Amino acid sequence: MADIELDTAPAEFDVTVEQQELRAAVQRFCAEQSDGAAVRRHMESDTGFDAAVWSRLGRELGVLGLAVPEELGGAGAGLVEQAIVVEELGAALLCGPVFGTIGLALPALVASSPGPLRDELVPPLVEGARTATLAAPERAGLFDPHAITVGAVHAGDGWELTGVVPQVVDAAGADVLLVAASGPEGIALFAVPGGIEQVEIDPLTTLDLTRRQATVRMREAPARLLAGADEIDAVLGHAFYAGSALLAAEQVGGAQHMLDVTVAYAKERLQFGRPIGSFQAVKHRLADMLVLVEHARSTAQHAAWALQTGSDDPFLATSIAAATCSEAYYRVAADAVQLHGGIGFTWEHEAHLYFKRAVTDAALLGGAEIHRDRIAAAVLDHVRATPGVPPVADGRA
Repeated sequence: MADIELDTAPAEFDVTVEQQELRAAVQRFCAEQSDGAAVRRHMESDTGFDAAVWSRLGRELGVLGLAVPEELGGAGAGLVEQAIVVEELGAALLCGPVFGTIGLALPALVASSPGPLRDELVPPLVEGARTATLAAPERAGLFDPHAITVGAVHAGDGWELTGVVPQVVDAAGADVLLVAASGPEGIALFAVPGGIEQVEIDPLTTLDLTRRQATVRMREAPARLLAGADEIDAVLGHAFYAGSALLAAEQVGGAQHMLDVTVAYAKERLQFGRPIGSFQAVKHRLADMLVLVEHARSTAQHAAWALQTGSDDPFLATSIAAATCSEAYYRVAADAVQLHGGIGFTWEHEAHLYFKRAVTDAALLGGAEIHRDRIAAAVLDHVRATPGVPPVADGRA
């Protein structure tokens, strides 16, 4: 009999012992460093997060660069492991540049061509010594070159950027801004130092107090070229795909936490001498919440797996995750507020913090409606397909 080669790659939803230990380690860290009191303290602070806690995530736990290659100072694991970490950070509502640094900046840097600038920027971000964010226009998780509002001109051996980028997540306090700008050769990506005179950060008043946003204004800000016009689409495409997958994982973590908290409350809260969880209407509501969370978790895990292995169309995988997880987080958070009754509407309870995060997360890279429209167009009308990736089965073949 001829020898048969077996595929030794782990199945998509197999969970390894190492991944279980990773999740447990992050859970323990968050229980110590991101409890309810810490979240409220950080969200009311000037910086919006504790730099020492962020540094420990990189230096001690080594979880900021799991999807970064080893040659750049990362762990060389993958996006699946990085999604596990972000899910737990979302469950703890950890205040910090999770989306800006882990979700957008690091994927953009990893996708850029090798060079001295990339080698200089990545290691401090992985170690938690510095933070970064991406200031590039997008429309529901896809780079939008027509919305560029920053211009780049040569200035000696470098570049200077002038323009305004509205609503940049984690821009306040960022050490590095990765800015998409239009130059003589086309649109390119530049690295701009934060905290300099030529860069003005205007904090925005947003619904979610645990995640800062700001308008970035630049006037002849010194910049260094990171990715030219020939690779900008690939670099930002990868960044927004990775950001979408990790944002979906964060939404799953928040939804799971709200489900756990609500189930525990339903077991303890008494009405008519019985726990409210014993009433059929409450049981049904909790069961619906569980289905939403589990469905969302499957799509988020698949998106991370698809990007890591190239086994599915990233456009469809991330859109499916974005649509499913955005709606699930919102509905679970809203139901949690309702099922907690009067206490759920108070400032002192944590439910409103997760509800606000759910609302703003859905708006970051597109809500459920626009992603469903894209999925329908891609699958039914074949409007878009990624070269080299098998088409998704649509029931007609």
